[in-house]
Amino acid sequence: MNIGFYPGCSLKGTASDYTQSAVALAKAFDICFTEIEDWNCCGATAAHNLNRQLAGALPARVLALAEKQGMNEIVVPCAACYNRLTVAQHEWNEDPVLKNRLSGIIGMPLEGKCKILNIIQFIEKYIAGNIEEKIVSPFNRRVVCYYGCLLLRPHSILQFDRLEDPQSMEEVMRKTGAEPLDWGFKTECCGGGLSVSRTGVVAKLSGKIVQDAENRKAEAIIVACPMCQSNLDMRRKHIDRYIGRKTTIPVMYITQTIGLAIGLTREELGLEKLFVTPV
Repeated sequence: MNIGFYPGCSLKGTASDYTQSAVALAKAFDICFTEIEDWNCCGATAAHNLNRQLAGALPARVLALAEKQGMNEIVVPCAACYNRLTVAQHEWNEDPVLKNRLSGIIGMPLEGKCKILNIIQFIEKYIAGNIEEKIVSPFNRRVVCYYGCLLLRPHSILQFDRLEDPQSMEEVMRKTGAEPLDWGFKTECCGGGLSVSRTGVVAKLSGKIVQDAENRKAEAIIVACPMCQSNLDMRRKHIDRYIGRKTTIPVMYITQTIGLAIGLTREELGLEKLFVTPV
């Protein structure tokens, strides 16, 4: 089976391990990702704050290319990219004038019918039903599932899971043998794109998330967003300074945890790239 794939900027750079694990996981279930040719940045996180036309044109070109290349459905692992593509598509589908304007800017027809799946939706649709039969090494750990902001908001457009207490990641993790814990920070902000400009803010927001996870005796934080993973993992020195103690809980992509459970190697899943390496 072939499915369209939009990696976005992060998955080609700092989150290359996310791409690595997503591709390896799909392959294990006989699914091949076909990357959109000549894709561009979706505009997250700055474009939609500065220029509405640019914020619409960037994702419009991505989706027009996908449609031109015969893709009816694309997987978008990055939560920020998923958010921008989905929101932009909704806006121009609701506004024919905007849609025609964007089509003229990008120089391509814009149907706006391509189905956009985040990584959890992809797992639910194509993988979840077969996970348990492929388990070779159950992920027997207490975990907390962290959704962050962009997978769920704005809820009226994304319509993905429950806004305040989503459960889709927990359901998948149970299939791997993990024990998802109830906690209060699953949809709190990690600081997002402030990682470089306001590192202190990120340390505070992400620090509260990491601290609560450890206080509940979780053994891993499971994520589906490269920005969240980066802030919670890469900024650990700043987080530890804010909390006042060393923290050791790893922050893993959901694709990595499923991959481990079905027997994929640490190398295949890019685990050596994490700052806090899972034991």
